[in-house]
Amino acid sequence: MAVTQSAESRYTKPVLVAINKPLDEEDGLEALRSHALFRSLKAHDLDYLIQQSRRLRLGHHQLLYRQDMPAHHFFFVISGRLRLYRLDSSGIDRTLDSIAPGDCFAEVMIYADPPRYACYAEALKSSEVLMIPVKAYQDLLDRHPEYAQAALRHYAMRAVTRFHDLEIMTVQNARDRLIRYLIDLLPNGALEGGEVELPLPKCLVASRLAMQPETFSRILADLKSNGLVRVNRSRLFISDPQRLIEISQ
Repeated sequence: MAVTQSAESRYTKPVLVAINKPLDEEDGLEALRSHALFRSLKAHDLDYLIQQSRRLRLGHHQLLYRQDMPAHHFFFVISGRLRLYRLDSSGIDRTLDSIAPGDCFAEVMIYADPPRYACYAEALKSSEVLMIPVKAYQDLLDRHPEYAQAALRHYAMRAVTRFHDLEIMTVQNARDRLIRYLIDLLPNGALEGGEVELPLPKCLVASRLAMQPETFSRILADLKSNGLVRVNRSRLFISDPQRLIEISQ
């Protein structure tokens, strides 16, 4: 219950900014155009949708919406980073995902009935999002079947990603869950090593992987001592992802 109250106490109204200022290239319009939900839209339809939308500015740790709140909008991230999480029956929050610039979230509300947000959305740092009315997007889908087909393709790809996430979470060994998570962060997966940045603070990555922060730190320290990763705050360098995979099999 204490966690629930803490989440509620952080909920203040986001700041509505630049209502009459058009979204420009620097604000992420190019990224919006290239997103799967919008790239099939004709220019005048995308302009219409942007005109119906509003930009919101969120402060550090500010909540955008609450779990089970009626949902009339979905969101596109212009800047910053957000965390999605749920509260379980005991009041403990469980991290579900992190959302970066160029990402959409809560877009399932387009087809939800009744539309209610399934989780909390919290800004991990100062962020701006575009708040897009579900009804305005639905109207475009009703008038243009090709837009609906593009949206369904997006949902299909998201479903595949979620199945992959579920597969990781069903791995019983905490070390293996962390290794698979780190491999997924690499731009080319297991094919090539490189440097990655954790998208969340370490304690939240631990929550995302259903382990205690102490367990996460112990496993990461073990991987570091064995020369499998190099760690510099939130950045990790993985020189040989195949070696990581081998010890997780």
